[in-house]
Amino acid sequence: MPYLYRDGKPRPPTLPGDARVTHSSGKTYKELKQECLHSGVLFEDPDFPACNSSLFFSEKPPIPFIWKRPMDIVKDPKFILGGATRTDICQGDLGDCWLLAAIASLTLNEKTLGRVVPLDQNFGPDYAGIFHFQFWQHNEWLDIVIDDRLPTFKGRLVFLHSAEHNEFWSALLEKAYAKLNGSYEALKGGSTIEAMEDFTGGVGEMYEVKNAPDNFYEILEKALKRGSMVGCSIDTSSAAESEAKTPFGLIKGHAYSMTGIDEVSYRGRQVQLIRIRNPWGQVEWNGAWSDNSPEWRSVSPSEQRRLSQAALDDGEFWMKFEDFKVHFDKVEICNLTPDALEDSTAHKWEVTIHQGSWVRGSTAGGCRNFLETFWTNPQIKIHLSEKDDGQDDCTFIAALMQKDRRKLKKLGAEMLTIGYSIYESPGRDGHLGKDFFRYHPSKARSKTYINLREVSNRFKLPPGDYVLVPTTFEPHQEADFCLRIFSEKKAITEDLDENVAIDLPEPLIPTPSPQETEEEKNFRALFEQISGGDMEISAEELEYVLNVVLKKTKNIKFKNLSLISCRNIISLMDTSGNGKLEFSEFRVFWEKMKKWINIFLQFDFDKSGSMSSYELRSALKAAGYQLNNYLLQLIVLRYSDEQFQIEFDDFLNCLIRLENASRVFQALSVKNDEFINLNIGE
Repeated sequence: MPYLYRDGKPRPPTLPGDARVTHSSGKTYKELKQECLHSGVLFEDPDFPACNSSLFFSEKPPIPFIWKRPMDIVKDPKFILGGATRTDICQGDLGDCWLLAAIASLTLNEKTLGRVVPLDQNFGPDYAGIFHFQFWQHNEWLDIVIDDRLPTFKGRLVFLHSAEHNEFWSALLEKAYAKLNGSYEALKGGSTIEAMEDFTGGVGEMYEVKNAPDNFYEILEKALKRGSMVGCSIDTSSAAESEAKTPFGLIKGHAYSMTGIDEVSYRGRQVQLIRIRNPWGQVEWNGAWSDNSPEWRSVSPSEQRRLSQAALDDGEFWMKFEDFKVHFDKVEICNLTPDALEDSTAHKWEVTIHQGSWVRGSTAGGCRNFLETFWTNPQIKIHLSEKDDGQDDCTFIAALMQKDRRKLKKLGAEMLTIGYSIYESPGRDGHLGKDFFRYHPSKARSKTYINLREVSNRFKLPPGDYVLVPTTFEPHQEADFCLRIFSEKKAITEDLDENVAIDLPEPLIPTPSPQETEEEKNFRALFEQISGGDMEISAEELEYVLNVVLKKTKNIKFKNLSLISCRNIISLMDTSGNGKLEFSEFRVFWEKMKKWINIFLQFDFDKSGSMSSYELRSALKAAGYQLNNYLLQLIVLRYSDEQFQIEFDDFLNCLIRLENASRVFQALSVKNDEFINLNIGE
């Protein structure tokens, strides 16, 4: 599918109370619920029906699932029973432990939980079979409405469920998240931080435990105290190791949530402990400080109660921080941001957001390894003016997110490998060209290119102007993206897009020479032969002339010039208004076309006879047309082939249409970027 340019202007984050209605009816949750209560009919969601397409997109259900409402599963269903806690999350037969680990972390912050899971829902007198949940997506909160029909087998829930069989908030939350992403199958495999961000609108940071900073314990302690969501996992060296159990009871390639951190007095010294939860609701660490380990015998009962220590097979366990660093490999922290909670937090960020697209053939240039196209990627300018308090540098986090890839799984889409580079700005406006990146190294970059939904890193740079270039690793890969800049002090950002401008030379008026050149003689002879006695040629005659001449022109690939194009040429060059070209008018056009041929050859860098579509921006600028990303993407979609090449007849067609439109543009004084709409299609 084509990804077209989105307005790249920075946008303020949306407020948490402004969740957008997403149901196809356009009605809110309350309106839909009132309709059901008035009619006495339980809600059935047409947007996410109780059928196989909502379950899987690439396979048939392995067992015959039956969709049932909670009241058909148990006698006394409850939405939440005794508070929403981390023990309410037990994994079913779906590989979404990453999501469940995030839900477990969500329960640790009451306000965050209440934002995602509106707590005024129940199975009481006003029950109507309808529930709703709210998720953050690319700078806005969405309200997702569902019915309460859940997939079951032999009377039990197949997927996420609570340890209490009559509690259903977690199963309904999983269904709403499956609807958001298109199906339950779309939830297979993922990164915990992805769901954490969708629950908070926060920004994620990932740490390699073995290379973590010396104050890593303090970082984790501060994160949990300020309400950040924290997940952790153990790497696998091969697919065969996925969900393999270690001798210590830990599961490789599995997403755990971090639910607590504390110190305990043990034999006269303080021991740093960390509490972890397995979303399976069972299978725990069996080493030091595990549920039944001898270490707890030396800890007073009151201290154990303070730490909520209980020897239960519930998937949650304590372990020594030093052991955690030995056995775990990755930690993901999702920091809450100003748009996540309505009250003030301990650490508040200034946020600016850019929406953009990588479009094949025009703005999908790939990473710096591909210099010939790298410069065509979108470019965002960052102005850092205020130093951090008591510091010489400015701190900011750049978070680049590829959009909707999980939702597009059913169309074969996978997570692309993405990253970005940051350059010191040369101090001029406008899109930076290839030579700038050829001769200037980056000042900073994302730690790695990786196939995660979001890549984010923290930077400290001196005050000044910088240019951030977001890219996929390989060129020609299409996706929409969202770039968020979080800064401790306000940072000003802008999209380095070109302003639409036209700078054409005055029309060429050939001066008669005392003696015609050989080229002019040949043209006059051909012109007289085609035009006849009136020495004027029609569009049909012009079509014949140009196709004969251009097919003989060396070094350019040329298919055919259409009759419509020739009519456009006559419209452009006909000064008398008779719908035909005189020889003098044709000569003016020919001089113009010779210039266009030279521009085409100049930007045909590999001398293949065709021009890369990524060079079209520069070629059009040389011809007098400065275009923004949106217009450039439209033109590339119209005129380039599947190999992102533009042959001369397409280049000529493009220029003829632009020049015709520019005359209308100048005559009507329409807005800069409106004139293109007059001439893109045939």
